[in-house]
Amino acid sequence: MTETNEQQVEQSFEQALERLEEIVRAMEAGDLPLEQAIAEFQEGMSLARICREKLDQAEQKIQMLVQESGQLVKKPFTTTEE
Repeated sequence: MTETNEQQVEQSFEQALERLEEIVRAMEAGDLPLEQAIAEFQEGMSLARICREKLDQAEQKIQMLVQESGQLVKKPFTTTEE
């Protein structure tokens, strides 16, 4: 059972990630027939792309909201790991 791309795009990040985790667990269990495994893989790839896009959008918003000298200034988002 797969959703259309339009329905997937409307999902929240958390919903998409949860479904992606379900797919990974099912595929790791190794009990899926080949055709279903392929369909699940395709859906998983689509969900991974959607999650990446949502993360990129969040990062862009953070960049836009960094304040410097009383003005909003776009700065790259960095983590403590970098």
